[in-house]
Amino acid sequence: MTLNRNQLLDLAEQYSTPLYVYDGDKILDRYRGLYNFIPYPKLKIHFAMKANYNFEILKMLYAAGASLDTVSPAEVLLAMKAGFTKDRIIYTANNMTESDVEAVHDLGVLMNIGELTRLEKYGEKYPGSEVCIRFNPDVRDGEDIKLMTAGDMAKFGILLDQVEIVKTIVAKYNLKVIGLHEHTGSGLQNTESVFKSMKNLMAIATPENFPELRFLDFGGGFKVPYRPDEPSVDYAKMGAQITELFMDFCENYGRELEMYFEPGKYIVAESGYLLARVNTLKNNHGHLIAGTDSGFPQLIRPVLYNAYHHVQNLSNPNGPLKIYDIVGNICETGDYLAERRELPEIHEGDLLSVENAGAYCYSMGGVYNLRPMPAEVLIQNGKTRLARRRLSNQELIDNIIKESP
Repeated sequence: MTLNRNQLLDLAEQYSTPLYVYDGDKILDRYRGLYNFIPYPKLKIHFAMKANYNFEILKMLYAAGASLDTVSPAEVLLAMKAGFTKDRIIYTANNMTESDVEAVHDLGVLMNIGELTRLEKYGEKYPGSEVCIRFNPDVRDGEDIKLMTAGDMAKFGILLDQVEIVKTIVAKYNLKVIGLHEHTGSGLQNTESVFKSMKNLMAIATPENFPELRFLDFGGGFKVPYRPDEPSVDYAKMGAQITELFMDFCENYGRELEMYFEPGKYIVAESGYLLARVNTLKNNHGHLIAGTDSGFPQLIRPVLYNAYHHVQNLSNPNGPLKIYDIVGNICETGDYLAERRELPEIHEGDLLSVENAGAYCYSMGGVYNLRPMPAEVLIQNGKTRLARRRLSNQELIDNIIKESP
């Protein structure tokens, strides 16, 4: 872990549990590292803010020069509150409503459209507008089938063989296509998938098809290691190949375009820790169950994707190893944070750290069983600040009552 055991123990004591802790220095290191890995002079990194929309993290990334990938009008509004101007935001929602389109268009943010019918309606309402087109790269990859966003069964993007239909719509409404986009999946298992997806998009990105391009956007999905023994991707090698591919494309296109990527998990996943306290222990005929004060609404990835998150016993790191199920406090049988996990012996009151909890954890959370979401703490340059406080039980229900008509 980057943050040391004593730091996490102290934070749990200070802010109580459950608690999300983020290492801001690691976030910035991951963001800036992409520019070292991909040495292309016109590279632009858009953080996928759906991975973690914590306002303090957004402000930190804004100050570092990042741009954003957004997927809802509310994300656009929050991004602008954090300081991001319209030229540093791209809107890549799918199955947009008319009100979504109108709200984002009125803010001046570039629309990335992935449906033929939406492109038609957009052109009819806003003829002559600049637009980005999302294509389905026809490459399936990702850490779980639910995280694969391409292939002809996926809901995302326009099929590559429908490019002529796109061109017809573009010409009909005098749209200016300044960018093309693709996204293959999250947690890509095979680096060849990145190259194949790039090649498939570049194959249609010709001056004959789209003469006014300024950029190609290759989405995100960069893999991070979730298990301690999981090898890391050689991103320096991968980035060199990405750069070579794109430079060859630009030479054939006739001018140097910008290259976009939209990583979310890669930038924030490894920065995060969910700290949970063990409240109860059960020994069901030798089957050990450790019950915590957190639960799947605060960490839904294991039940949703069968995702693995490494767990450490911070209170007793050198105890004898035993096999545990780590469960939450929610009235659901599937409320597991980890199953059949070997950990140093757990006692009631021990503090557990669920690692790689910086991406798609708090942002996918909810208040099922009416339990407030944890507080969030951000550590940067050795300084700790409360990035979002936990609502009290009374505040949570007061909000529900206020929302009633």
